[in-house]
Amino acid sequence: MNITRENVDALNAVVKVDIAKEDYSDKVEQILTDYRKTANIPGFRKGHVPMGMVKKQYGKAVLVDEVNKLLQDALNKYLTEEKLDVLGQPLPKPQDDIDWNAEGFSFEFELGLAPEFNVELKSKKAITQYNIVADDKMIDEQIERIQKQYGKLVSQDIVENDSEITGTYKNEEQEIDNTVTLTLDKFKGKATAKKFVEAKAGDVISLKTKGLYSDDHELMHALKIEHDTAHDLDIEVTFTITEINKRELADLDQELFEKLFADKSVTSVTELKAKIKEDAEKQFVQQADQKFLNDVTEYLVENTKFDLPAEFLQKWMQTAGEKPLELDQAKEEYEKSEKSLRYQLIEGKLIEGNNIQVTMDDIKNHAREMIKGQMAQFGQMNPSDKELDDIAARVLSNQDEARRISEQLISQKLITLYKEKANVKVKELSYEKFVKEVYGDK
Repeated sequence: MNITRENVDALNAVVKVDIAKEDYSDKVEQILTDYRKTANIPGFRKGHVPMGMVKKQYGKAVLVDEVNKLLQDALNKYLTEEKLDVLGQPLPKPQDDIDWNAEGFSFEFELGLAPEFNVELKSKKAITQYNIVADDKMIDEQIERIQKQYGKLVSQDIVENDSEITGTYKNEEQEIDNTVTLTLDKFKGKATAKKFVEAKAGDVISLKTKGLYSDDHELMHALKIEHDTAHDLDIEVTFTITEINKRELADLDQELFEKLFADKSVTSVTELKAKIKEDAEKQFVQQADQKFLNDVTEYLVENTKFDLPAEFLQKWMQTAGEKPLELDQAKEEYEKSEKSLRYQLIEGKLIEGNNIQVTMDDIKNHAREMIKGQMAQFGQMNPSDKELDDIAARVLSNQDEARRISEQLISQKLITLYKEKANVKVKELSYEKFVKEVYGDK
């Protein structure tokens, strides 16, 4: 067997694999001999079928299968030994009908080669790393939500601005008949809320569905209608009030603290506020890091210049998916995925250049911490090591889950690298201001 390579240019090459008869003949002969021992052909006892008949019936199929195995093994070994960084998979060059009676065979494959490039993390313009803090307003609002959640309902005669109102939405034509409990702040317009104020149990209020809620999904749940029906729905519904209550806030006392924290880690309002702040800011880190990663990714893709073997990749995409694509479809798919491919190459270069690794122990420890956090939410504060190990083993037996955790850990290590080596400016702000700055005033 002989393998040669011709570099078409820096990004494309053609590999030629020559297979001689001695490379496959012994293996083919052995397989056919084994077939002869087990073949069931009418008129012959098992093991006594003439070899000529076995070759006539099975010879070509065995030869083709064995040559293809040799070809794939040889090509994979060659790419590994030559340390060729290929994109996609080798594409076989079309051949006219192969003469399978020949003494040897030649096959050619097109290769798309990964480009050579350098990654510069230090941008001229600093990339913002947000440090989101839980301000007093947010903490106070969260405490009030907790007090409402654990407070008690007090019956009222008339609706006030902060009442909880139970009633039934109806529209006979659309077969709407759904009982809900609502608060006036959920409505989009102040005029709608005013219709309820000072109303009593038994009162019927007529409402237009268009613009009733800010979000069509709220309307969908309120009326218990299909998602598509809720969009642009413009009908009149009635709301019959059946019950009016006011939620009396729970006292901030030890009884409430122990309901929230069974381990008695919080014993005062000051400690409660500190805990809320700590938990909120842990959640904010993930959101801020994702924004930071997105911004660094965008910078790297836009500023790391290199060419790709676009024509080869488009040809490869024609056959790489579940369904074959026409060339125009493959070109469109390539344009959609080009940025992602560029970042994968940049990321790979950074991972290799900075020796970023994720071990099985890293994955197991992450799974254990994730499970521990989930168990804590259900009041299991001190699971044993054996419990954590057993559950982690079950989770990681799912290869997709193990891969997801591995990718998550790689991302975390890359974020740490970017924070250390990129040109970064830290900006501290409240969550409300972060949302306005990053996503617009919503």
